[in-house]
Amino acid sequence: MARSLPATSLNGHVLLLNAHYMALCVVTVRRAFTMLFKRDGDEQPMAEIVSIEGGQYVSYDFDDWAELSAYRKEFEPTDHDWIRTVRFDLAVPRIIRVLGFSRVPRQQVKFNRRNVFARDHNACQYCGKRCSTAELSLDHVIPRSQGGQATWENIVCACVKCNVRKGGRTPAQANLKLICPPVKPKRNPMVSVSFDDQRYSSWKQFLDRAYWDVELK
Repeated sequence: MARSLPATSLNGHVLLLNAHYMALCVVTVRRAFTMLFKRDGDEQPMAEIVSIEGGQYVSYDFDDWAELSAYRKEFEPTDHDWIRTVRFDLAVPRIIRVLGFSRVPRQQVKFNRRNVFARDHNACQYCGKRCSTAELSLDHVIPRSQGGQATWENIVCACVKCNVRKGGRTPAQANLKLICPPVKPKRNPMVSVSFDDQRYSSWKQFLDRAYWDVELK
């Protein structure tokens, strides 16, 4: 049975691996603990915690992790994020691994204004100028009047000046050129992890191995 966890302590992200230690996606701390608590029909845990210690993978179930957390709370309190429960403090795991072979459903990156702006780094895709969201608009590369659809591959950020210049024409018709062709992101563009942040440094080898083809959410 899942234990209640304080909502204010559930910020952050956890890398989810499959049974073969391949990166699947990034989940919230809340979902990670739900998976650690969940049991299958044989009362076996759905997932385990993976910690990289001395260059080796070490696996922990929830009870072992709680015991290890007590040690880390005493000797490494600033090296971890913490979840406070009534009885003890838990270090937030950074990696968990699915133990079974049932496929974890991939979640599509939401096609919305915020994610398009993030994908294009708040820069006009015609002149390259970086702008605030108030100074940017979304442009149909192929205009609706010419059959263009509202899709990842046909929507880009454009500054007001370039959008007015382009009008209801294609880039070629307006003598404009896209900096790069718009594509659907393979991961959530709103989630950016810096490996200078030691909390997520253990992810790097898994994401390099996956050639960054991992969906973040």
